[in-house]
Order: sequence, then structure tokens, then C-alpha cells
Amino acid sequence: MSDAMKSVAIARMIERPNTKQFIAGIFDDFLEFHGDRLFADDGAIVGGLAALGGIPVTVIGIQKGHTLEENVACNFGQPNPEGYRKALRLMKQAEKFHRPVVTFINTAGAFCGIGAEERGQGEAIARNLMEMSRLRTPIISIFIGEGGSGGALGLAVGDSVWMLEHGMYSVLSPEGFASILWRDSSRAAEAADLMKMTARDLLQNEVIDRMFLEPKEGLENNLEYTTAEIKWALLETLPRLMKMDLADLLEKRYQRFRKFGDFVE
Repeated sequence: MSDAMKSVAIARMIERPNTKQFIAGIFDDFLEFHGDRLFADDGAIVGGLAALGGIPVTVIGIQKGHTLEENVACNFGQPNPEGYRKALRLMKQAEKFHRPVVTFINTAGAFCGIGAEERGQGEAIARNLMEMSRLRTPIISIFIGEGGSGGALGLAVGDSVWMLEHGMYSVLSPEGFASILWRDSSRAAEAADLMKMTARDLLQNEVIDRMFLEPKEGLENNLEYTTAEIKWALLETLPRLMKMDLADLLEKRYQRFRKFGDFVE
């Protein structure tokens, strides 16, 4: 198995700590909010208010479970459009009170069921991209596991984007890539190398801004080490972003993502 595919396998482990565990380890006094005020509450996305060293923050993340029952409740970490609309509702509230936003991302992709499409899955993700690009408050996005396509991007338009060592971020899964390119999903490991989807590749290519090393004994066996590292980084970064002039903050965010368009062109 290639190094890239090893990271993919680790990112997908059912034992891997989920968003709620990261929130509990980093923030204080988390108060979860529910619903998008349009259709329903999506268990695949959790969000609410919390405190970080006395700083009020809005925290939003994609949730996965450790058991079958937990995964059914959160749709295996695949958000429906109401999940993205709930996230946007919380982000707009954060903007109103100039609270910084921290997002946690761990999804194979947005849910592609008929109901999700009927309720505007594509529009919900696209609106999040547009609104986050000009949200008048700081945003930090952290990949803690899988980052699949638009389902991940819908929470990842941040001023700074971070990733754990065994996180991943790509337009689709390596199995899907191999099936499309070679019509052979068994070549997924080869595809993973080619796609440059690992944290180290993404850091080198400036898609992410920071990578956090994971404990050698496994993240699930020593989560406290990683949450302490992330908390320290947030306490260092958020006050600096909050002091920036809003026009400068938005321009820097725009240029951060505009450079990828320049690269494609």
C-alpha cells in the first residue's frame, strides 16, 4: 500500500475521533444549535457557540459516528442541503456579532440522494462558497479526516486552512478516480499517489496553510496531544485575524482562492 493510500485508510478509520470530540477537547461551554429554519435538522453537521480562551467563537463541523447507530444518525458524515444551510445560518449569525468561525471537515462528500438533489444540494453548497468568500469575520477551516469534493469545500473557504497529518482533500475518492481514468478501482493506491491528496502534498502545493503531526500511537489513542496543538494554534491565529481590517481580510481571502483559478488557467 502506498503512503498516500495509508493516509486515506487512516482518515477513514471508524475509530478516528470525530468533530464532537475535537470540539470537546478544544473549546469550553459548547452550546449546539439545530435546524436550518427551512426544512429539518441535519445530524451530519453540528454547530453552535463556544468559548476559546475567553473568545466567543462559532464552531461548525461535519460529524461521523463510531458505531452503525451513530453513523445512521449522522448519515455517515454526508450532509444534506439543510446541513449546509444550518451552517450558513450560524456563519451569518457569527458575522453579525463579529465572532470568528472555526469549521471541522471530515466527509467523503455531500449526500447524493434524490431528496438531497430535490432540495437543492448544489445550490446550498454554491451559496456557502459565495457567502463564505465574503463573510465579514475570520474563518479557520480544519480537515480532521476525509475531505471529499464540494461536500468538503462547502465548509472550507477559510482565511487559513489546516489539516491533520493523515487528512485528505480531493475532488473525488481514489477509487472513483481510478474507475474513471482506468476503469479499474483496484488501482486506487496508484490514483491516490497521482492525485496529491495528502496533507504533505497539499501543504507543498499551498492548498493548505498548516499541517499538524499526529501521535505515533494513533490519534484515537492520544487525542489530547493534537487538540492541545490545535488549541494553541487557534489562540495564536484568531486574535491576529480579528485585529485585521475587514477589507484587508476579505481581499486576502479572495486572493488565497483566486490563485487556484490562475493555476488552472
